[in-house]
Amino acid sequence: MAKTIGVILSERISAGLVVDHKLVGPVRRFPEDHDDEDALVEQHTEALVETITNQVLLAADGAKDFTAVGVALPGLVKDGVVAEAPNLPQLKGAKIQELLIAQLRNHGLDVSVTAVNDADGMAAGLASMHGKLDSMIRVWTLGVGIGYGRYPFAPGAWEGGHSVVTLDEKERFCGCGGRGHMEGIMGHRAMRLRFLDMEPEEVFEAAKQGDARCMDFKRLWHKALAAASATTIHMAGPGKIFISGFNTRFLEMPMLKDYLAQMVKMSPLQGYSLEIVEDTPEVRVIGAAVSAEQAAAAR
Repeated sequence: MAKTIGVILSERISAGLVVDHKLVGPVRRFPEDHDDEDALVEQHTEALVETITNQVLLAADGAKDFTAVGVALPGLVKDGVVAEAPNLPQLKGAKIQELLIAQLRNHGLDVSVTAVNDADGMAAGLASMHGKLDSMIRVWTLGVGIGYGRYPFAPGAWEGGHSVVTLDEKERFCGCGGRGHMEGIMGHRAMRLRFLDMEPEEVFEAAKQGDARCMDFKRLWHKALAAASATTIHMAGPGKIFISGFNTRFLEMPMLKDYLAQMVKMSPLQGYSLEIVEDTPEVRVIGAAVSAEQAAAAR
């Protein structure tokens, strides 16, 4: 039986024991109080590594026979090093795999560690739960920012949320400072900056009531997702595209499919499908564990 530990970092740390791609026992979370959103940001790198290690030990619940640990975190991760982590800036430049391996050895655990982008972890989790570990899938996460994950993992930055979807010089709302990015249109933070007098929920509600400005934005919002999806299809081919995150509540699938059909015209590329799925810590924990298992097998 393949036995691994999956860990995800976002506002909180979630960790769980995964056996044959299924969660066994509860998902451990730190901090337990969901309102304490600054708990991770306030920890320096060494303290955060120690906290992750403690959650791994809690998830293992005394087990010593797991073979690998997978850690999914927001940011650019390359060869076990966090190249960029806007949400956890103290991790920038951290050799996260080496640090965790050393910390786990201090507890008598000689296991491999794999670090991946959290969106890639989400994609691996969805592939596992939908029985598609032998297929390519992609996932968009519509939240404060925009995440893009791909399974199976392939070398690259994969910052799909920063796909350029418009050449309008006024589109400067992306948090990275780039112009015309998908996240600058669809990200929750970007929408709040654009409509300083309205929350995103109010914008989409006003669009239903016929407000012209909000209706125009609603169309732009859907076109941005269609354009970024069309780009991935033209670059990587058709296949399953999942859409998750708390802002899927704004998504009208018929509108998205109509725009995407206008953008993808080559018949060999039209074998794609779209599906909205729930984004849960459990899916991401399984994805992190699957990523670690596959990486360990390839070593």
